[in-house]
Amino acid sequence: MRLHASPTPPPPRRRPSWAAAAILGLGLVTGCHHGALGERHLAPRAQALAWLDQDQPARALPLLEAEYARAPEDLELARALTESFVRTGRTDTWISELRRRNAQEERAENHYMLGLAYFSRASDAGAPALAAFERAIALAPDEPEFHYRLGIARLESEQYPAAVAPLRRAAELAPERAGIRLPLAKALYRTGDDAGAVAMLSALVRAEPNPSEVATARTLMEQISNPFARFPKAAEPKLEEGLRYLHELDAPHPAIVAFEEVLRDYPDLAVVHALLGLAWQRLDDAGRAVEQFKRAIELAPEDGKNHLYLAELYLSRQRPESARPHLERAVALNPLLELAWFQLGDIHLERGDLKAAREAFQVLTVLQPDALPPRGKLALVLQREGDWAGAERELRHVVEKDPENLEFTLRLGILFTERAQRATRLEERRAASAEAEQWLRKVLEAQPENAVASRALQQLKGP
Repeated sequence: MRLHASPTPPPPRRRPSWAAAAILGLGLVTGCHHGALGERHLAPRAQALAWLDQDQPARALPLLEAEYARAPEDLELARALTESFVRTGRTDTWISELRRRNAQEERAENHYMLGLAYFSRASDAGAPALAAFERAIALAPDEPEFHYRLGIARLESEQYPAAVAPLRRAAELAPERAGIRLPLAKALYRTGDDAGAVAMLSALVRAEPNPSEVATARTLMEQISNPFARFPKAAEPKLEEGLRYLHELDAPHPAIVAFEEVLRDYPDLAVVHALLGLAWQRLDDAGRAVEQFKRAIELAPEDGKNHLYLAELYLSRQRPESARPHLERAVALNPLLELAWFQLGDIHLERGDLKAAREAFQVLTVLQPDALPPRGKLALVLQREGDWAGAERELRHVVEKDPENLEFTLRLGILFTERAQRATRLEERRAASAEAEQWLRKVLEAQPENAVASRALQQLKGP
C-alpha cells in the first residue's frame, strides 16, 4: 500500500512487483518487527523470520513449513511462509498446493494465503485475490486480518468505496492495531470523506504508531489539507512574489502589496488571507492580523493551520485562554500539527489539567520521537501525577540515547530525590536515594558549581 505524494493526480495503475514488500511484508500493520539478527542460536521460528529479514528466503522456507505444520492457525507464520514461496520464485507451486489443500479440506487460512499469493502477481491481484480473501472472511468472519487484507487489496485496485467497509471492520475488530487506520483514512479520503479520514488520523496519533506510519500519515494529511490544491494558475506568480518577500527577504511591506493584489482578483482565497495575516503580524499590527486570520478561518473552516496562526498571535499577546479553543480546533482538524500540540500541552499544564497535558505531550512524542522538549514536558506531567515509573521512562529514554545530556541527567537525579523523600518504606527510600545520588554526582562531575544538583544532594544527606 502506498500513499501518493501529489494531492491532485490520480494514482497510477497496478504495479506488478510491489506485493512482496507491501502486502506480504511481516511488519506492515502487524506489530512485527524483526531486526537483522546474526547467526547466533535461535528457536526455529525466530531463525526463519531472521533469515527472511536477511533476504535469505530459501533458508527460511523449510523451517517455516515445519513450524506452520505445527501451528496452522498462526497467521504470522502463514504470511511468512507465503512470502518465502513468493520470494524464492515458487508462487505457482504454492498456489497449486493451496488449491489442493482447499479441495481436501477448506480452511480460512488456506484462502488467506492463497489471496496473498495471488496478490503478489499482477495478473491475479484483482478478482482472484479478492475472491480468496472474501472466502477467508466467510469462513472466519471475526478475524481482523482477513478483513484488513481484503480492504488493502481493494484499495490497491483503486476500488476505494469498496475498501472502506472491510478496513473499518478490521479496525473495529482490532482497535489495538494502530496502522489499520492508515489505509482506512486513505480510502475515506479517496471517497471524498475528508472529515472521516482526519478522524482516523486523529485516532492513529493517539495509538502509538511507529515512525513509518507517522510519516505516511503526514503525507496523507498534507494531501487532505493542501491549501494550494485548487489555487488559480493566473495568481501563482504574484503569490510566489509575496512568499519570497515574506519568507526569504523578510520584507512584509512588499509582501502585503503582492498578497493584496491577488485578493483584488480572487477575494475568497483563504490561504492568501492567512499569508496576509502573517505579514501584518510580522509588522506587529495585531488588529489587522487577527482580521485576516479570522477571514481565512471563515473561508476555509476545515484548515487547522488557520486556527494555529490565530492561536499563535493570541499567545504572543499573553492571551492563552483566547488561544486554547483555536489550538484545540487546530489539532482536531489537523492532528499532525506538532506546534499546536506543544502549545496546547503547555496551556493545559499551566492550567493544572494534567490529563489533557499528558495527552498532548504523548501525541507529540509520537510525532517527534527524537525531540527532547516533548519528552521533558511529558516527564514533568507524569511526575506531577505521581507516575514515577512513567517519568523515569521518559527521562531515561533521552539519557540512554544521549548520555552526556546533563539537563535530563539532573532531572533524573531530582526525580529520584523527590521519590526518596516521599517513600514510605525504608528499602524504597534507600534505593531511590542511591539512584538519585548516582545521577546528581554525574552532573556535579561535569558541572561542580551546579547549585541545583548540590542542593538536591544535600537534601538526600539530610540536615
